Amino acid sequence: MTGRPARTRPDDQPREAAAPPASDPPPVALPDAPRGVRARAAALAALVTVAALCLGDAVARSYPFGFRTRSVNDLGNQFVPFHAHLWDLLHGRGDGGLFLNWQSGYGASFLPDLGTYLGSPFALLVALFPRDRIDLAVYVITLLKMATAGAVMTQLLLTLRPGRWWAAGALGASYALCGWSVAEASYNPMWLDGLIALPLLCLVGLWVLAGRRFVVGALLVALMWIANFYTAYMATLGAVLLLLTRLLVDAPTGAPLRQRLARLWRPVARLAGVLALGVGLAAPMVSVIYFGTKHAYPGRVMEFNPKPWTDVLARLLPGTYNFSSPAVYVDTVALLLALTLPFNPAVPKRLRSGWTLLVAAVALSFQWAPTQLAWHAFSVPNGSQYRETFVLCGLLVTAAWLSFAHGTPGRRPLLAAGGLLAVIAAGASRATELMRPWTYPLLLAGLAAVAVALLLARYAQRHHRPLLAALAVVLLIGAQMGQSAATMAVADRLRLGHLDDYAPWGERQQKQQQLIADADGWPRYRTDPGREQTVGNDPLLVGGQGAQYYSSLTADVFSRTLTALGGGWYSRGRSVQSLDNPVTDAIFSVGARVHSPPDPHRDPNATIDVEPYVTRTSVPPLVTVRPAVKKAPAFGPSPFRNQELLLGARVYTMADEIAIRGADGSLAARTPEHGYRLPPGPTKHSRPKALLTATCPGGSQVFLWAPHYWGVAALRGADRPPVGFRGDNPVTKIAPMQPLGKAPASGRVEVDLTIQKGGTVPADSVGCLDTGRLRTAVDRLRSHGATSVHVTDSGIRAELPAGSRGLAVVAVPRIAGWQCAAGDGGHRPADSYLGLIAVELDGSATSIDCRFRPPGLRLGSAVGAAALLVLTLPVAYRLLRNRRESRHAHH
Repeated sequence: MTGRPARTRPDDQPREAAAPPASDPPPVALPDAPRGVRARAAALAALVTVAALCLGDAVARSYPFGFRTRSVNDLGNQFVPFHAHLWDLLHGRGDGGLFLNWQSGYGASFLPDLGTYLGSPFALLVALFPRDRIDLAVYVITLLKMATAGAVMTQLLLTLRPGRWWAAGALGASYALCGWSVAEASYNPMWLDGLIALPLLCLVGLWVLAGRRFVVGALLVALMWIANFYTAYMATLGAVLLLLTRLLVDAPTGAPLRQRLARLWRPVARLAGVLALGVGLAAPMVSVIYFGTKHAYPGRVMEFNPKPWTDVLARLLPGTYNFSSPAVYVDTVALLLALTLPFNPAVPKRLRSGWTLLVAAVALSFQWAPTQLAWHAFSVPNGSQYRETFVLCGLLVTAAWLSFAHGTPGRRPLLAAGGLLAVIAAGASRATELMRPWTYPLLLAGLAAVAVALLLARYAQRHHRPLLAALAVVLLIGAQMGQSAATMAVADRLRLGHLDDYAPWGERQQKQQQLIADADGWPRYRTDPGREQTVGNDPLLVGGQGAQYYSSLTADVFSRTLTALGGGWYSRGRSVQSLDNPVTDAIFSVGARVHSPPDPHRDPNATIDVEPYVTRTSVPPLVTVRPAVKKAPAFGPSPFRNQELLLGARVYTMADEIAIRGADGSLAARTPEHGYRLPPGPTKHSRPKALLTATCPGGSQVFLWAPHYWGVAALRGADRPPVGFRGDNPVTKIAPMQPLGKAPASGRVEVDLTIQKGGTVPADSVGCLDTGRLRTAVDRLRSHGATSVHVTDSGIRAELPAGSRGLAVVAVPRIAGWQCAAGDGGHRPADSYLGLIAVELDGSATSIDCRFRPPGLRLGSAVGAAALLVLTLPVAYRLLRNRRESRHAHH
């Protein structure tokens, strides 16, 4: 078991034998492992992966095995709602189609979101689950993706080098259960397509280098780039590095330099061609996402700050967790084997050196800003800055396999690897924020399992005891499963401590969905799911057509328009919230609105016995006609005046004599913009109070606009409950304008402010809405509005009153991609009226027709068609030639 197999070193070959023969065989020869062996290895990897994940979630009592939710951060806000929308589309229930999502953001481009969040073929599996088990559907898809990644990795390992099937299966599971996947990608399911892409693209490259499966290879590259181009890009870089290393290691040393370069140039060119064709086939989706990103609200520009090497070393160990450091954990068995590679004499020297240098170079590239930027397509990501970590995990696992498959490491390699592991553990001990009480016990348990398994295997070999050998294998796999399950459980528990979390589908969402279905009148009017959101994409989850929208591709024009109208957002402008305001409801034709109590899962003080309800309002149609303007209007600093500008009527009276005083009666500190500064509360349980006073016309509706205030506001004497403001800072999140209630007959408005995190309140923070004026404005817009409106999956058409002149304004954000025509005229890029779609009318047209095509689709389709032509022409030529030859032979 520990002896070295006889072998012939490549550099011991005579010079004549190293020169390539005249036939120029492929530079990479692939071993043909029996299908049964490959199938057993893949099945073992998938089984171990799923078992460890489920065990870890069960230990953590996480959904679906316990009371703790797993819907943290983007999983609850984005992935689950987008999968719910896909379910609706697949069952013919959603508003919109591939091009348009009518439910979010008052009309958003859907194809970029489809490619970003739902491009994986696994996403289609949601159709097999009930709609109210959407969380379970996403969980099962997550398990299947990780299991598939492990299974594909086993195929790569057995293709790189034949070996024991159970070892390939176990190491495939080591890759699937790496720290990156269990700690980060498990709640970002779209990234898991990259986990699959890395070994699959390596397989494609090996096929191409061996002169096989060019067409299949290009199609698989396209599939991976469509599934998730972001992580596919990283996987492609990793695969290219692995394949180039393989070529250099296997290159003959005795031939002249020119012959060696020629032999390397051809396979590299073939590899580059297949990758280019695959990416070209994916261009229709990739280009749409690229241009969607260009038109998205800009995220925060960040600088890369490498983590200390002690943190990197700590993340190699089991049971550690941190959001911002590279999760390079692979179980102790795989890590120990990988560390034996530089010392294992059974492995050829060039292979040892090449793979060791490759792993070291990739690890170093994570800590240098230019190479780290290259890993992320030259854009520093928001949030976790080590999203390429799965590539390093994959290389560690392949190194472990190459060491084991060339011959079980002997005593010296194991002792050297153990010494390196001790150095890693010692260095990690300084990363006190990452190390957990159970880290070292888990590590020692893994090492003990390896030691006992080696002793059992050696005894079994000497005394011919196959059952003991099988027991050694079970012990190794058991240790692997235990460590990975524990690491998963740790991640499940600790994520809840520093990330926002959301409840899975339950009674709250069920009631909201039913209310929306009963009130729905689309496209005569919109139904908004409400201001008290459950997740960042409520319209996708429970239905309706609201302002709420959270995506990496939220359009810049939409976010800025809603902000100018007093809207609020999270996630640096990309998670736009609903705006509970009758003026904006009239502007955007929101005729029904759901009012729900705060979500008790997010707010422990929420009243659970309050039932949600719907209010209905008479609103203009989606398309209205406005007078022509000589000069395009522009928004100003006041959201109250901006709402009036877009509505076309004065409906607010700005409050007079606004002042804010502390509990002692002293005037609050002023800001340079003449607003008021409110300091944060001193403790969690002691909240300072302040009183805002102003004067409004009696009976008017009072609205407070305080985008950068964090606290609670309550109008004295009002019949409305207090409202919360969550305005952190202008970069991270701002609070929307909120209704406080009706001003008393005296006109004296008194608002109690309970300060939490504090912030600022603008000088023109209070607006007094005259509901009578608003009704008059709405009636005027209704009388000049569209007589009928028809929406499709890719556009909107409206019939207008005869003789309509001026501007037809469509209550849809004027995002890039809209083209409109008046009457029988030709389509051209739509005009914009304060961020909404506008079409000029000369009095002759009685209808408008607007069509939407995602930017980049035409260019991407052209590139994709060219790639398809290049891919299929040689195949078609060979088929025609074979057919002609067979016909000549027949005659």
